[in-house]
Amino acid sequence: MKAVVKTNPGIGAEFLDVENPKPGKRDAIVKVQATSICGTDVHIYEWNEWAQKRIGKDKLPQVLGHEVAGEVCEVGSDVKKIKTGDYVSAETHIYDPRDLTALLGQFHIGERMKILGVDTDGAFAEYIKVPEAVCWINDRAIPPEIASIQEPLGNATYAVLGEDNDVAGRSMAVIGDGPIALLAIGVARTCGATPIFHIGKYDFNMEIGKKMGSDHQLYANKEFDRVGYIRDHTGGYGVDIVLDMAGSPQALEEGFKVLRRGGRFTAFGIPAKSPLMIDYADGIVFKGAQVHGISGRKIFDTWYRVRNLLASGRLDVSPVITHLFTLEDYRKGFDLMMERPRKSAKIVLFPDKDEFERAKERRL
Repeated sequence: MKAVVKTNPGIGAEFLDVENPKPGKRDAIVKVQATSICGTDVHIYEWNEWAQKRIGKDKLPQVLGHEVAGEVCEVGSDVKKIKTGDYVSAETHIYDPRDLTALLGQFHIGERMKILGVDTDGAFAEYIKVPEAVCWINDRAIPPEIASIQEPLGNATYAVLGEDNDVAGRSMAVIGDGPIALLAIGVARTCGATPIFHIGKYDFNMEIGKKMGSDHQLYANKEFDRVGYIRDHTGGYGVDIVLDMAGSPQALEEGFKVLRRGGRFTAFGIPAKSPLMIDYADGIVFKGAQVHGISGRKIFDTWYRVRNLLASGRLDVSPVITHLFTLEDYRKGFDLMMERPRKSAKIVLFPDKDEFERAKERRL
């Protein structure tokens, strides 16, 4: 089969012929219909410090990618929950049932957890091997290009809803203008958050944020009193919920400042360097803030909600998908993802050229 493979340390990847994956007893082989590029894939493609430490050159070559939608074409002998012909996506956090977190129902985090496309071969290929335990059956009303982004949409949904799912009528600030931040705005709007303040840098993505439902657009890279503005538009109190989707020192500083007393600060953005300084006393302790770290999605509660939101048509994520390419043209997608200022959001790749043409027709 054809696949995008990270072969050597350093920037780039290659489009190669590799062996088709074979299923283990509890695995499914999925024919990939659509697969989308994530920031994690960009880190591996660039071979930055995180990729060097997290993967390491000794694990190369490895097929990239982890966001996927496709059809099951083969299953292992012990697979019971899915069958050939099922239309599936994959939860990328491959949990280990021995972990305490798994025993407590927190399947998305764990000491022994592996990541699809990071610890295993990924989805930038014609076929991918996925453990049955993390296969999710899609609603066929959701087209492959949309179904392939359910994994990052799940991040956004979990970040918005938190643990209590109490967002209707709550004010919210979303800091960041990457694809997951833009998806979060759409989820927040659909679930009744109001008003929604969007803080970002790039005109292209800020316009998408407006389409997704933000009420106020504030630029992080312009001289402007963002904290004062948000307080002025929330009765002087600040917002009920802050989503930090950027992870920068500025995002942390301003995020805690605009959070009202007793509010929720959702931490999703990954900083370039860690640890970072925060105003622990005034920003968290005396404010009575709830701080909620987001690593993945709730398996499978978040997936269930995402599927319903998409299949019903209540949530339209199409503005966030800015580019479609064949898998063979993966370099164009990565170049766009790395370009600054941003001129793209979510980019979807198609191993099959006929599927690519059908996806283009659906966007007309």
